[in-house]
Amino acid sequence: MVATEDRPARTRLIGGPGILLVWLYGVMVVGAVSRSAFQIATEFDRAPLPYTLSAFAGVVYGFITYTLVRGGETARRAAVVCCAAELVGVLTVGTWTLVEPSAFPDATVWSDFGMGYLFIPVLLPLSALYWLRRARTA
Repeated sequence: MVATEDRPARTRLIGGPGILLVWLYGVMVVGAVSRSAFQIATEFDRAPLPYTLSAFAGVVYGFITYTLVRGGETARRAAVVCCAAELVGVLTVGTWTLVEPSAFPDATVWSDFGMGYLFIPVLLPLSALYWLRRARTA
């Protein structure tokens, strides 16, 4: 985007460590969406809640990826809100799967705090929130 008097240039959010965040979120989009799409298409009646939560996680990951690539202050704020919602989701579902495992007969992206995904689902929003806060002050 070209800066003008009326419209300042967008702040890049994918410089430095931001590139790694975009890459990781992109991988999580593919993982969560493909897994949930297959499970919803073939076994939805077995565990509708976990499969729907995985699909929702994939959509959240996709939106965060988009906002990071888009850049700008509005996108940064939207990414902060989505990363905070993602973190709440991971902590809620992770706790729920430990307290009431029978509610989740199959794992989701956020089950057990993302253990099946090497805990990336719990570490990613923390890292992104830190990066987005830092990008605001830069």
